[in-house]
Amino acid sequence: MLWWLKTEQVMQHQELSRKLGRDGSTVTRWLQKYRLGGLGKLLEVKTALGAARKLTPEMRYRLVEKLQSPTGFSSYGQIVKWLDQEFNVQVKYKTVYRLVRYELKAKLKVPRPVSKDQDEFAVSLFKKTFPSP
Repeated sequence: MLWWLKTEQVMQHQELSRKLGRDGSTVTRWLQKYRLGGLGKLLEVKTALGAARKLTPEMRYRLVEKLQSPTGFSSYGQIVKWLDQEFNVQVKYKTVYRLVRYELKAKLKVPRPVSKDQDEFAVSLFKKTFPSP
């Protein structure tokens, strides 16, 4: 865009927007940025700030340590309670789930419940005779 303007190959605003495949208002906004701050202002990439993270790096580190310990956690709700007790931070269950499952790549592994009335002999027989994949 700037090269076309500097070399005077394009003289009209409409022709410039047509060549760039952009709306005229977009080209106008780009030119205003260039006039106000030069090439640096035109090339500046703005990022949305968003909300500040509730968990500090130290909190995340302690959470990872606790997840890797043998006792660990048996539920995400337990992690929410632990964060509240340890650091006095209220974090939503959904946020904790996303953090632990997708960012930290950790899974809470809890053994399935086993009946007390289960016959040990029947279980061992089943394991021996069940066809393996």
